[in-house]
Amino acid sequence: MKKFIPITDDVVLKLSKIAKKHNVQLYAVGGFVRDYYLNRERKDIDCTVVGDALEFAEIVAKEFKSKAIIFERFRTAMVPVGDYQLEFVGTRKEIYEENSRKPIVTEGTLEDDLRRRDFTVNALAVSLNKENIGELIDLFDGMSALHDKILKTPLDPTITFSEDPLRMMRAARFAAQLNFELDPATFESIKPIADRIKIISQERISDELLKIISSNKPSVGFKILFSTGLLKLIFPELYQMAGIDTVTKEEKVFSHKDVFYHSLTVLDNICLMTDKLWLRFAALVHDIAKPRTKNFSETSGWTFWGHEELGARMMEKIFRRLKLPLEPLPYVQKLIRLHQRPMQLVDEGVTDSAVRRLAVNAGEALEDLFTLCKADITTKNPNLSHQYYNNYENVLQKVIEVQEKDKLREFQSPVRGEEIMEICGLTPSKAVGVIKSNIEEAILDGIIPNTYEDAKNYLLTNKEQWLIEVKPQMQNFRRKK
Repeated sequence: MKKFIPITDDVVLKLSKIAKKHNVQLYAVGGFVRDYYLNRERKDIDCTVVGDALEFAEIVAKEFKSKAIIFERFRTAMVPVGDYQLEFVGTRKEIYEENSRKPIVTEGTLEDDLRRRDFTVNALAVSLNKENIGELIDLFDGMSALHDKILKTPLDPTITFSEDPLRMMRAARFAAQLNFELDPATFESIKPIADRIKIISQERISDELLKIISSNKPSVGFKILFSTGLLKLIFPELYQMAGIDTVTKEEKVFSHKDVFYHSLTVLDNICLMTDKLWLRFAALVHDIAKPRTKNFSETSGWTFWGHEELGARMMEKIFRRLKLPLEPLPYVQKLIRLHQRPMQLVDEGVTDSAVRRLAVNAGEALEDLFTLCKADITTKNPNLSHQYYNNYENVLQKVIEVQEKDKLREFQSPVRGEEIMEICGLTPSKAVGVIKSNIEEAILDGIIPNTYEDAKNYLLTNKEQWLIEVKPQMQNFRRKK
């Protein structure tokens, strides 16, 4: 029995009319159909054209008073229409060579086109032809997979993934986005060929990683990457976080939590609080240096001293290797470097000096830092969880108050370097920075208020002593020159 879905969307209905007017066979395929049945927002419409897709895209663009973006090499086209992106491709066959994911493309039928899809839930099609508009084409039982929340490939999964290894990453990504499970045979087929991910460009791999992080529950995707062996290849620093070490001393057992699974819990937690991609990324990697700083002490048990500083330093190399944009790098480094500071304030008591320093160091990232700290509460004890959360709230409010009162959001010495050189008779040198730092430290310690007049008077009062102290640095500076 044929199944139909009601077509009520104005853009889709107009597409159908255009297809009829120009005698073109047209189908909506893939994600648009899948998301219709999952009641997910649908703004991208993938269209398969039996015939010349580029020519039809130009016609559609003209009808919608838009402009077609043509990708001649791939024989695809994109047409923006309001909030929608319409993508057009002709029905085709794809033949892959062993060490390339770029297929040899030939003209094919609608069935050929659906056979080349990655998963059965993405191999659904709906006719946009007037004579049978809304008719569902389901050649690979994708509807059952949707119902069972299962991802499986239309054809042999080993062949599907081997031909285009990026599909292995997409398996993890769709599982996270849709909260689906991988079909056991599909899952197992990835393990022996995971190494083929190496033929995929880093940019495409990282794009899928960021899409997993942007999903509602990223841990689903990262657990698949870990269990299949893909994570070890594409993000070894994350993979190395997994595992628990145990030491027994005098019948006392010392263990630590699994840092990898803890980090996934923190990431899932923060996804309930924010959509900010790089804040989510920071949550994933905030403990990334723990394996490298892990040490056992018979008095303290397992320790990870300095992991926040080392983790921040690791980020530049990781960003460059993953070919991530460098613009958010300082922000991510700052969050990693500071993620334990708020808890230290809770434990040690909130002194004005400590609050000022945290406000200055966090700057514009202050509230994001506390969001990360709250997500880092993973205790199963609800009373403790509530207590920690309230502690963070109290410290945050104190820091915000001090930040605004003392004008610390973009803090630096009110007396600028040029004036320090003029007052102290210095030329540009490290000594100027030392004196400037002395003034800033005095403000942070509450010795003087954060005003120009107080800072200048403090400089004049201490100038002679400071010049004596920085004299050796001035001499070293001249020798280097």
